[in-house]
Amino acid sequence: MVVLNKIYTRTGDDGTTGLGSGERRPKYDLRIEAYGTVDETNAALGVVRLHLAAAPQLDAMLAAIQNDLFDLGADLAVPERNGKAERLRMVANQVDRLEHDIDAVNAPLSDLTSFVLPGGTPAAAYLHVARTICRRAERIMVELAARPDEPVSAPAIQYMNRLSDFLFVASRSVNDNGAGDVLWVPGKNQ
Repeated sequence: MVVLNKIYTRTGDDGTTGLGSGERRPKYDLRIEAYGTVDETNAALGVVRLHLAAAPQLDAMLAAIQNDLFDLGADLAVPERNGKAERLRMVANQVDRLEHDIDAVNAPLSDLTSFVLPGGTPAAAYLHVARTICRRAERIMVELAARPDEPVSAPAIQYMNRLSDFLFVASRSVNDNGAGDVLWVPGKNQ
């Protein structure tokens, strides 16, 4: 159980922050950047959810995703060392559930005839913002994982990869199942 009874600690005043393991790192550290960008993705999803009154199933899916993103942040905040996974880790079942949700949301969508420009309904536009933040988080996580002694679990990276796909199909879903998508017209303004 998490207990937060004091919000400010002053321990970060020197430009460092603590990982879940207690280790101190500079606030610009790539691991901190990774879970900070996951948190940014989560905050963007909170904004999306303000616009989903007419889509309770999608809202429920996003609520589950927001919880998963806290799990992912916890996973990243405590790097696995010496094969020990002593803390909360992302698991394949979370990736599987996301794939199931992608398939469910994608099934009624109209076929794509061009790339989709971010826009349409407010919810769709915010989903595109969340998708691009998610992609940035994924890139940072992959860069972190490529460094020696900076493990990132495969399910964590897979989850973020699937999440960006989910956010794309969700944006089309709230755009009248794709009928309200704003499509790219190559060379339209030349």
